[in-house]
This record gives sequence, C-alpha cells and structure tokens, in this order.
Amino acid sequence: MSVKSSISLTDQQDAFARNLIEQGRYSSLSAVLQKGLDLLQQKTEAEEVETAALKALLSERQTGTFVSGEEMRDRLADMIERKRQT
Repeated sequence: MSVKSSISLTDQQDAFARNLIEQGRYSSLSAVLQKGLDLLQQKTEAEEVETAALKALLSERQTGTFVSGEEMRDRLADMIERKRQT
C-alpha cells in the first residue's frame, strides 16, 4: 500500500535527488525519498539498539565492583607490560 503525500524540499535537496534519477540510480523522486526514509529508519533503529546496550553496560558498571583510580592505573600498567612482552 502506498500513501500519497505532499512534501517540500530545498533547492539543493531537489537537485541532488533529480541528479540521482538522471544517473539512473533511482526511477523516480518517490524512489529516492523512500530509500532515504528506509536508511533513516535503519539508522534510528541501530541508534536505539546502541543506546539500550550502553544503558545496560552503565547499569552493569554501576552495580559492579568499584575500582579506584590507582588500582586502574596499576591494572593498565600490567596490561601494557604483558602486551610489550608478547
């Protein structure tokens, strides 16, 4: 099912879309806009997944064992030394 809609584009957006059509990459302005919306939807969904993962990680870190700055420096120094030895 498709829905007809009226939209406004800037001159630059219109020129870009029409150039894509002239190059044969898309058959119509509708096809260009549909692809753009599909890409925006994918990007939005990916960002939502990333945000959820970051929230989960932050929650895990907040409930985990606290490591002092000094202890973290020592751990990093040990990791660097082991890496240099390999």
